[in-house]
Amino acid sequence: MKTYTICGSMRYTTQMKEIAYYLETQKGFNILQCIYIEKDVKFSENDLLALQNAHYKKIDISDGIYVVNINGYIGESVKKEIEYAKQHNKEVLYHENI
Repeated sequence: MKTYTICGSMRYTTQMKEIAYYLETQKGFNILQCIYIEKDVKFSENDLLALQNAHYKKIDISDGIYVVNINGYIGESVKKEIEYAKQHNKEVLYHENI
């Protein structure tokens, strides 16, 4: 079983949860997800840095990343995560063909 970190814009939180469920139940992947906050919360700079560091650590321990690029959208943070994954010889899978 391969492990992938799911990467995508937080505007697609609901879809990422559904995609993670599908990938684990139908594809046999082990998916590491980011923290999903259901409420409108303001994060401090320290909180954002801690979450970013945790996300990159998830990429480090994964076989690759699964990019949720709905309607082709890939934001700046996800572009950096893709580059990081490639630099660390991680597989990069895309939800939608690019």
